[in-house]
Amino acid sequence: MSTVVILTTLLAALLHASWNAMAKGAADKHLSMAGVIIGHLPYAVLGLFLAPAPDPAAYPYLLGSLVFHFGYQIFLINAYRLGDLTQVYPVARGIAPLIVAVVSVTLLNVVLGWPEVLAVVLIGTGLLSLGLVRGSGGARNPKAALVAAVTGCFIAGYSLVDGLGARAAGTAVGFYSWAAIGNAVVFAVFLRLRKPGTLRRLFTPEGRFVLTVGGLASYIAYVLVVWGFTQAPIALVTALRETSIVFALFIGVVFMKERLDVFKLGSTFLTLIGAILLRFAR
Repeated sequence: MSTVVILTTLLAALLHASWNAMAKGAADKHLSMAGVIIGHLPYAVLGLFLAPAPDPAAYPYLLGSLVFHFGYQIFLINAYRLGDLTQVYPVARGIAPLIVAVVSVTLLNVVLGWPEVLAVVLIGTGLLSLGLVRGSGGARNPKAALVAAVTGCFIAGYSLVDGLGARAAGTAVGFYSWAAIGNAVVFAVFLRLRKPGTLRRLFTPEGRFVLTVGGLASYIAYVLVVWGFTQAPIALVTALRETSIVFALFIGVVFMKERLDVFKLGSTFLTLIGAILLRFAR
């Protein structure tokens, strides 16, 4: 990985943790998520004019991207409704490398060496222990950890699909711009059917803030990641992006006053170390 890819991926990790903190901290999780997703639209439309159109070979990946991103967003909303940022975020982000390892061994006939096996054990231990940590109220919250784990399954799905799709498309910005527009439309239809009135509230002061700030942060964050997928191995970029776990822990404790104890801190870093080791083991 070049220095440019490393720095842009770290910036993406910080931006990603920041908009997740914004979504978690909002009183209305559907409103905050709508602001972030629909806030992509002006930047995505601009991207269509600045980047070439994706190659038709990427069209199936665009469809898969819509499915995985929508599932991720729905489960993330519910995870943040149930648990703390410092519990939900590490589980959701840390489980993706574990899923990739399991799929590789069981379906793709990949043989793992001892470093990879150790990484899987570290991630699994970290995730299981995060399911037992205490939340802000002092109670354990395994339900939040379970929903966050499902969220992580969708993260693994869209990371792989988007990485392969951007390569097939021949343009990272063009691919993700179309994906972002489609995702915004799908989520807007969902809100119209399930949460009437939410779209109108995007133009209140609270809604406009998330729409502009959250939308911009999220769009830039993922465009940088998708671009990184085209410049370096998807596995390495994905692993480096997991440093967002550290940023989320810092934001949750310092700015959101969430509970911090040695158990949560150790579980978070165990998951992070396992994710990095898994990706850099070979």
